[in-house]
Amino acid sequence: MHLSYVCVYTCDRCRSDGKSENEMSNGDEESSNYTGVSILSMRGGDGHNSYAANSLMQRRVLSMSKPILVKNTKEMMTSLNFPKCIKVADLGCSSGQNTFLAMSEIVNTITTLCQERNQNPPEIDCCLNDLPGNDFNTTFKFISFFNDKLTSNTPCFVSGVPGSFYSRLFPRNSLHFIHSNYSVNYPSKVPEELEKNKMSVYITSSSPLSEYKAYLNQFQKDFKTFLRMRSEEMVSNGRMVVTLFGRNTIDDPLYRDCCHHLTLLSDSLSDLVFEGLVSASKVNSFKLPFYDPTEEEVKEIIRNEGSFQINDLETHAFDLGHSKGESSLQSSRAKQGEKEANCVRAALETMLVAYFGDAINIDTLFAKYAHHVSQHAICMNKTSVTLVISLVRK
Repeated sequence: MHLSYVCVYTCDRCRSDGKSENEMSNGDEESSNYTGVSILSMRGGDGHNSYAANSLMQRRVLSMSKPILVKNTKEMMTSLNFPKCIKVADLGCSSGQNTFLAMSEIVNTITTLCQERNQNPPEIDCCLNDLPGNDFNTTFKFISFFNDKLTSNTPCFVSGVPGSFYSRLFPRNSLHFIHSNYSVNYPSKVPEELEKNKMSVYITSSSPLSEYKAYLNQFQKDFKTFLRMRSEEMVSNGRMVVTLFGRNTIDDPLYRDCCHHLTLLSDSLSDLVFEGLVSASKVNSFKLPFYDPTEEEVKEIIRNEGSFQINDLETHAFDLGHSKGESSLQSSRAKQGEKEANCVRAALETMLVAYFGDAINIDTLFAKYAHHVSQHAICMNKTSVTLVISLVRK
């Protein structure tokens, strides 16, 4: 039986202002510039609409990124000459078992490599980070799942670390390995310069170029802050594997395909407006904090920040995994649409409820969403990709 020791960290002052250790002051400057960060949490619990029950796509991505994860774990261990204690962090762990899939892969790779090299296995500190509003309780219910995944009795100490990863979360030079899956796509806030006069929650082909630039600028600022915070926390030659929701539309920064998940959400909200179920002004003023960068945009930010070297960068086809159009049967498409709607709902419901409150019926909204997915089930010209990046701390 494998034992994992659990400790939940709590903090009275979870910083989200992106200030480094050298920039922190002693006054009452704690208030964050990142409005709305606290609502960027997945749907908690383990019910039908929870993230824990609707995150199969994220599990597929973990499987996709496994070769890079394993490779960089091995390289980290050898370059650091097999430390006696390893500290690993999953940033944006959310709720459910997915975080333990990544952690178990890292732990098992370390223990297997130590056996192969005749080295004593280290003690491993597994830190699970997300915002304070995250449902950590549901996550920790999967400790037994984590134990079952481990292939040795290497001591693991599992902890929860609430706070924004756009701030310092760990002591200086304490982390050896960082993993983050589809989390850095969510910036610290919605850009302030956006026009609020069209019924779209995100960038579309009809958006002004200024909207794309505003989202890009916000992502550049936040991703640079993310890298700077991690550079202070990570030891030299430490590794970081980050998976991002990206896009391949280099020539037209505004274009998103018709089955982009946020395009479909905009269409669903428009349906509610057309049916008189929510006001147009309410929908027009709602924008999501999200950005899907290109490979070149990501590489440029990493180069400009300067603390990390790119070790691997792979681009993979993106699909939520449900709407492949393999069947022409309407009932099959409807079922695919429902599954994809549940997946997106688990990720976005908290934000939608925080903004709209009782102004919309969430069940009705995602019934519309499922219908739109079924109508685009054979969409082939998809602009979304998955970027898997590994970085080495210089």
